[in-house]
Amino acid sequence: MQWTKQSEQTVYGNRWFTVNLADVELPNGRHLDHFLIRLRPVAIATVVNEANEVLLLWRHRFITDSWGWELAAGVVEDGEDIACAAAREMEEETGWRPGPLRHLMSVEPSNGLTDARHHIYWSDEGTYIGHPEDDFESDRREWVPLKLVPDMVARGEVPAANMAAALLLLHHLRLGEDAR
Repeated sequence: MQWTKQSEQTVYGNRWFTVNLADVELPNGRHLDHFLIRLRPVAIATVVNEANEVLLLWRHRFITDSWGWELAAGVVEDGEDIACAAAREMEEETGWRPGPLRHLMSVEPSNGLTDARHHIYWSDEGTYIGHPEDDFESDRREWVPLKLVPDMVARGEVPAANMAAALLLLHHLRLGEDAR
């Protein structure tokens, strides 16, 4: 069963997002108004070191008034390569410059409401270049053993679904059978 968008118009917009109203036709011919949010792509990155520790940020999200572990992330600027944006965000937020980045996954975290796509990258090497430029983004930055990730996710310490999925996939890729 496929819904068909008949029209879409912007209700509000700024450099970060637009809120649009779409006229959607359902398979039975009925129409409904559906609000949606158009967002810029998001680039995310981390490093997993030789000790199988992952670089995470402990931060507060005021919208949900919650604390949790996250990966460095931010919007992709116009004309910017996504992997370059991921590396830039990691350096700005953690003070670590990642080595060659590998694409881990791309997800649509809320595709019933927004067209946001989050592109997650990782490297197995990084260089500390100094205190993070955007240190206001997190309370602290830590190397966390990947073996702890499943329990952290289960306890709700990684509240963002995209981050939890990426960390669980990294756990599987790096530890695989060893995790059992």
